[in-house]
Amino acid sequence: MSLGEIWAILRRRWYFMVPFTLLSLLGGGYLYVTVPVSYQSQSSVALLDSSAVARLAPTFGNPISNAGGSLIVTADVLIRTLESSDAAKELRGRGVTDPYTAGFAPASDSPLLVLSVTGTDREKVLAETNTLTTFAGEQLKALQSADKVPTPYRVQTTPVVLPQTPVAKSKSRYQDIAAVVILGVVSAFLLSILMEGVSVVRRRRRAGPGAAAPKKEPRAPRRLRAGALSRRVDATAILTVYLVLAFFVPSNLALPALGGVGTPANVFALLGLLWYLATWLGGRILPAPGTRLVRIAMCVLGTAVLMAYIADSMRESSHQEVLGADRGLIGFLVWVSLVVLTSAGVQERGRLDVLMRRLVVMGTVVAAIGYYDFFSATNIADSIHIPGLQTSVAQVTAMDRGSFTRPRSTTAQPLEFGGMLAILVPFAVQQAFDPVRRHLHVLRRWGPVVLMAGALPLTVSRTSIIGMLLIALVMVPRWKPRRRWAALGLMTASVAGFKVLIPGLIGTITELFASFLSNSDSSTQARTVKYSAIVPYLKEHPLFGRGFGTFTPDLYFFTDNQYMLTLAEMGVLGAVALLVLFITGIHQGGSIRRLARTESDRELGQAFFASSLVALVISATFDSLSFPMFAGMFFLVLGAGGSYLSFVRREAAAAAAAPVPGKSPDTPSPQLAEIR
Repeated sequence: MSLGEIWAILRRRWYFMVPFTLLSLLGGGYLYVTVPVSYQSQSSVALLDSSAVARLAPTFGNPISNAGGSLIVTADVLIRTLESSDAAKELRGRGVTDPYTAGFAPASDSPLLVLSVTGTDREKVLAETNTLTTFAGEQLKALQSADKVPTPYRVQTTPVVLPQTPVAKSKSRYQDIAAVVILGVVSAFLLSILMEGVSVVRRRRRAGPGAAAPKKEPRAPRRLRAGALSRRVDATAILTVYLVLAFFVPSNLALPALGGVGTPANVFALLGLLWYLATWLGGRILPAPGTRLVRIAMCVLGTAVLMAYIADSMRESSHQEVLGADRGLIGFLVWVSLVVLTSAGVQERGRLDVLMRRLVVMGTVVAAIGYYDFFSATNIADSIHIPGLQTSVAQVTAMDRGSFTRPRSTTAQPLEFGGMLAILVPFAVQQAFDPVRRHLHVLRRWGPVVLMAGALPLTVSRTSIIGMLLIALVMVPRWKPRRRWAALGLMTASVAGFKVLIPGLIGTITELFASFLSNSDSSTQARTVKYSAIVPYLKEHPLFGRGFGTFTPDLYFFTDNQYMLTLAEMGVLGAVALLVLFITGIHQGGSIRRLARTESDRELGQAFFASSLVALVISATFDSLSFPMFAGMFFLVLGAGGSYLSFVRREAAAAAAAPVPGKSPDTPSPQLAEIR
């Protein structure tokens, strides 16, 4: 369905579009006028070791130098105490009636707490923040007094950042307004398309199956103006625009009203979902047959997301957590749109091949930008500013490891850059070996493989190296001996080349794994501490979690593990749903290879198998689905795997049903005659 056809439907159903749009605009205007501006004040409090434990000699009498990372558990206990209902009741008696939060400082491994109060009265918010800061110290003292801790061994609190002057927080206000307007417009759109589909079905029923088409008087042919609105749009075209926005607009830039999920690519993906619904309800398209499995897997994930959302609404969650849960639902709809468009929207295999080639080409450009970041010791994304968008990641700067700058290209973080390339490299390899592309120059076929695979070690991360090893372990053993030995020789030569061209890089990566195996790596130890710190949150809500999208670093801490984050946000059900997604991708790749009739399709299935396996493993090394570019590429590849499996199954069924050459299907099989 073209955009012009959709526009014609909306004009015919103006009695839905106009009233709903006007009501949504009026509702948004009413919220803008009536909802007051909220203000927020913050203070920071650090926990200090007791004088008996810290010993005054090494601190030279400075109490602030007694702060240490060993008090994280104590800080967690204090946070839970401040967020309890008893503490809220006592604070209400002291005049703190506005919402308040207590949590760890972002990106801090020390016992540093951030206390904040949000309200509509600026002076009252400042006074309440002072009261909350004083109350935190009193509660810590009361906890230790109840346990009869001797005075020399008592942990103390000290304000590090005094209560700040309240600042206006209009983001949540604009989010509510945007939600009302978007809900009204989308409802009008869906109702218009639904009524158009119902009217089409009624006309077909009235005509009957054998009714002849009504005769029309001949008219002079009308010349159609060629334009953007009259061009036929398909899922591949929509997904191509999504890829352009996802790859070339830095993933940390988003619409202010939507937070981290409001990237231009995600917004366009939601519009693509509306296009598919319009085309489907209008009777112009049917889901591709045999692609139901991947959408069933998404339904399992959707069940976990909804149950986690209900669990969040049933507990006393903060306003920030409610907004996080709403953003989580939006992010899930983006994932659904990518899976639906790739699995159900692409109707021709040729168009799916075009989409996968474009995916590899654009990923190659992103990898090339990563080379610039690495050798220029900067991040090109820091210099990209787009009007109307703001960064959703605080303090995104160039990250170093050893003497090397870790590139991130247009992604939000080097780990996202390496993880995203790792799930695309198998398809670059498959396309390089594809017989259909053998007429192309060797640089056009192997350039993407060299650029993307070569960019992985530049991230100086274990995640990228693990991804490379998994790709080699999955794909290389399946090749013929000649190709296999050539690949092993090239990989060995590549390691030697990196050692000569970039001195120290291979040694730094080797040291990363050596320190990990010896448990002397500081980042590994920090992650281990976070794993133990997340267990209490899991015990509170083991089945459905705290709410998808609510365990944010500004309220809690980074988990650096997608499985741990999923357990905290969606509980055991969410972890099972996540595993179902990964296993579905692996199953699709294996099935494509098993049913394939050509060597090219077998290698394609192995590429899907390797990509999904890489996603499954490296998700334990960073919170992968929290990053929009990695998540978008994963779900797009997941849906594409389901679509390819459908095409391969239909081709295999057609081949099985085709008659054998030289044998008539009506000719009986020859019978052996008995000789007497």
